[in-house]
Amino acid sequence: MIGSFIIILREVLEAALIVGIIVTYLVRSGNRQYIRGVVASASSAIIVSIIGAVLFVSLAGGFTGRTEAVYEGIIMIIGAALVSTMVIWMISEQNHMEKLEAQVSASLSSGRIYTLYAIVFVSILREGIEVVLFMQSLWLRGESNLWIGSLMGFAVALGLSWLLFFGGKRLSLGSFFRITNVLLLLFAGGMLAYGIHELQEAGAFPIFIEHIWDINHALNEDSAIGGLLKGLFGYNGNPSLLEVVAYSAFVITLGGVWRKTTLKKVSV
Repeated sequence: MIGSFIIILREVLEAALIVGIIVTYLVRSGNRQYIRGVVASASSAIIVSIIGAVLFVSLAGGFTGRTEAVYEGIIMIIGAALVSTMVIWMISEQNHMEKLEAQVSASLSSGRIYTLYAIVFVSILREGIEVVLFMQSLWLRGESNLWIGSLMGFAVALGLSWLLFFGGKRLSLGSFFRITNVLLLLFAGGMLAYGIHELQEAGAFPIFIEHIWDINHALNEDSAIGGLLKGLFGYNGNPSLLEVVAYSAFVITLGGVWRKTTLKKVSV
């Protein structure tokens, strides 16, 4: 439940910020006539994301045995790569929300309104694809109360969005995104490790050492706390050597990229 809450909160809030900033700019610049098109573009992206989610679920349900394990492993690794690139992009892009306004302004001044709608559609669709992959990974890893966490995250995101745009409240979005960036990178590391685990079960990856340790007697992954850690960060009480190496290398590498990017931004 916690994993789905964080993911939906983060993605819905980011999508709401994108649409809210664009609509606010259109109102401020006297271009209200384009708001309906922006809403239509965002709605279309959401519909396409839902269709993609249905296809994903139906596709996963059609596999069995080794093919199912390979499918799950590939989906997890693709998801981990997507999360990583998205988070690093957000870290490296200073004031990316302000740049969004510049893109909208350029579209209006050039008369190419279709580019404005394309910006909205692609931005919301990206969030939708991320949600589909993240939720699919949580479902494959057996997170409980997936829908409850999702609805709670959706409600909180809408509440925060209302406070930002209509409630006159100044929220520390920088701190929010920094915290969720850390959680998402750890989440991505868990996706990578789980993907490797599935591909090892399918015989696509070598095992080397099957269980480098086993602490399930102390913290079982099927327990309440273990299940929470498994859903959030891909906890495995008895991981293989390759899982541990991949997870460690992932966290160290992405942590180094984050630090380098942050220092570069400070020095500029």
